[in-house]
Amino acid sequence: MALIVQKFGGTSVGTVERIQAVADKVLGFRRAGHDMVVVVSAMSGETNRLIGLARQIEEDPDARELDALVSTGEQVSMALLAMALHARGCDARSYNGSQVRILTDSAFTKARIREIDDVRIRADLAQGRVVVVAGFQGVDEAGNVTTLGRGGSDTTAVAVAAALKADECQIYTDVDGVYTTDPRVVPEARRLDRITFEEMLELASQGSKVLQIRSVEFAGKYKVPLRVLSSFVDGPGTLITMEEGNPMEAPTIAGIAFNRDEAKVTVRGVRDTPGSAYQILGPVGEANIEVDVIVQNVAEGQSTDFTFTVHRNDAKRAAAILQELLPSIGAREVVTDAKVAKVSIVGVGMRSHAGVASRMFKALSDVQINIQMITTSEIKVSVVIDEKYLELAVRALHSEFGLDTPVAEEA
Repeated sequence: MALIVQKFGGTSVGTVERIQAVADKVLGFRRAGHDMVVVVSAMSGETNRLIGLARQIEEDPDARELDALVSTGEQVSMALLAMALHARGCDARSYNGSQVRILTDSAFTKARIREIDDVRIRADLAQGRVVVVAGFQGVDEAGNVTTLGRGGSDTTAVAVAAALKADECQIYTDVDGVYTTDPRVVPEARRLDRITFEEMLELASQGSKVLQIRSVEFAGKYKVPLRVLSSFVDGPGTLITMEEGNPMEAPTIAGIAFNRDEAKVTVRGVRDTPGSAYQILGPVGEANIEVDVIVQNVAEGQSTDFTFTVHRNDAKRAAAILQELLPSIGAREVVTDAKVAKVSIVGVGMRSHAGVASRMFKALSDVQINIQMITTSEIKVSVVIDEKYLELAVRALHSEFGLDTPVAEEA
């Protein structure tokens, strides 16, 4: 018998029929003797519908009122699931974020969880009930409804699991686990049985869409075992844990992530003086534009070129900010390139295997792909390349590091 927190996303509860299927799945776990807490998202498309209604009233809706509106989507899902469980003879009780008291700060539309009062949930579990919680939402000290931003239901599930010290938090999605890379790009990509929090964080931050970064960070911080499973296909999914196993036997690379949403900004002819990097990146950061890869060329004479990447949607705004600064930073021009992409290899095995970066660079060289920028961490190497070569690069690297081969066959 275990305490399990399950989260079902919008596609999993997108119709009454799918909610009925979720109820059957939850009931199966309950009958096996497990204590069950279920976190649900709004039905697929519902949040966007509500935001659309708000914008018909006001182009830039008040953030407090917007949270009050969009939080209703999850309340529909939680009530319907509780009803479906009742119809199957299973005692269940639903709660919204304020009823559980998921206490957050007051940053409407992007609130952060401060604490969770688990008294009600534990009391219901002790009575043999299944508890259904609305994801994505909480309440601030003043009693205002807040929402947690993108991926908020995943964060709710992990936070509830942490508060309850659950044995496992299961995230049900439309995929059956974490893959070595996107199977739509590499059909030979395989599902991983397990992966570490470190690896999952890197994959998520480098473009993998399976889990939101914030929920993985939360799970890693509170050591909550996470499992990614499919709502529609039975299987073991992928377990995300703290355990690395034997690093000498671990695969060198766990997976390959990529991001098509990159753009490159280059400031040419920057004065080679102390503080020039801050003069460039300071105003960009103050405009709330996130900078990713950074490269400063070796200076020749009195000037240098400074290049960094941002989200493609922010490229024009970043360039406009820097264009105004050209005289003060002593630079010649600002150039942008929105036709780039980032490819990353990730794996804790890199810690104990030398020459991983050189293997990556050779594999790209063999298929005539030029590397424009490079960045590394202890368990990751990322390169920025021409976008048109992205899929070729992913396939070449997937093959180079033997990710087509099941682990059991590697020796």
